[in-house]
Amino acid sequence: MATLPITQRGAEKLKEELHRLKTVDRPWVINAIAEARAQGDLSENAEYDAAKDRQGFIEGRIAEVEGKLSAAQIINPAAVDAGGKVVFGATVDLEDEDSGAKVTYQIVGEDEADLKLGLVNISSPIARALIGKEEGDVAEVQAPGGVKHYEIVAVRYV
Repeated sequence: MATLPITQRGAEKLKEELHRLKTVDRPWVINAIAEARAQGDLSENAEYDAAKDRQGFIEGRIAEVEGKLSAAQIINPAAVDAGGKVVFGATVDLEDEDSGAKVTYQIVGEDEADLKLGLVNISSPIARALIGKEEGDVAEVQAPGGVKHYEIVAVRYV
């Protein structure tokens, strides 16, 4: 199985989710199934059907998170020494060459990505355009609105 890069923060979030699924959600749904079963006829019991569906979702998500954690390659961005190059985990300050707008992104794994927080997926167009570049380079990004050019102002490993 291929390894999936993930930051320490992302791995901790997955571990917290797995813990919640196993200690809170799973017991809750088991209790809901027991209560619905106690109501009698299961063939016309909507609460029972809903609880069983929820149980299937929870068990599927537990298996998915466990699989991701077992395949995870946890990377501490602060321990990375890439000589100023943009790599997984790097935080990059950019300036849009057209508008002059400044943005900061950290390149993270798929499960951690949240553009509102400045966390971009390693496989996104912007991350692919930045990987391997250095401070002062210009990255050409194919965006839905056309090609954008970003100058790399700074590369940090935090």
